[in-house]
Amino acid sequence: MTTGESVQAEGTDDLRTRLLNTSRALLTERGPAALSMREVARRTGCTHQAPYHYFPNREAILAAVVAEGFSELADALEYANTQVSSLGAHSAAIASANAYVTFAIRNPGVFQVMFRNDMIDHSHYPDVQRHGDRARTALRDLVRLIDSDHADHEQETVLWSHVHGLASLLTSGLLGTEMPSESARIAYAERINTRCIDILLR
Repeated sequence: MTTGESVQAEGTDDLRTRLLNTSRALLTERGPAALSMREVARRTGCTHQAPYHYFPNREAILAAVVAEGFSELADALEYANTQVSSLGAHSAAIASANAYVTFAIRNPGVFQVMFRNDMIDHSHYPDVQRHGDRARTALRDLVRLIDSDHADHEQETVLWSHVHGLASLLTSGLLGTEMPSESARIAYAERINTRCIDILLR
């Protein structure tokens, strides 16, 4: 079988999805430095050239993973916003904060890369920009839903600073090492988010 035939056969098994799943696992287990096209191919069980059929280089596969991450985060934040009418601003804000931090805890490798401009030039990847903008817009919309009369960029930054800071502490900071289980970190984040939103919405 030629290389082209091998790639075509592997493609019928949705090789692109498997390559992305492997990349996400590598990021979580060993961090960005461990991710290379050769290692992704080896762990996926395909030829070394197969990944290049879908991604021209390492940055491209990282960008695809990051686009997935932003899409999933945006979905979670947008859903939290829909709860304002039924749960009220306070509960919806807590739900949004929990969605943000829980995403980070469950996807620590992806989360570490999503906001690093030194690893991916977002301007080169429309999907990264589109889904990143969706997540940012969801956060902005939440601030307006909570208090439309006083919503501004600074309020948005205060909320983002809280959730992103807590997420970072629990995924790559000291808090994460103090609570080794995922469930413990999520439960802790929910308690902190509730207390923080109580303060912010006084």
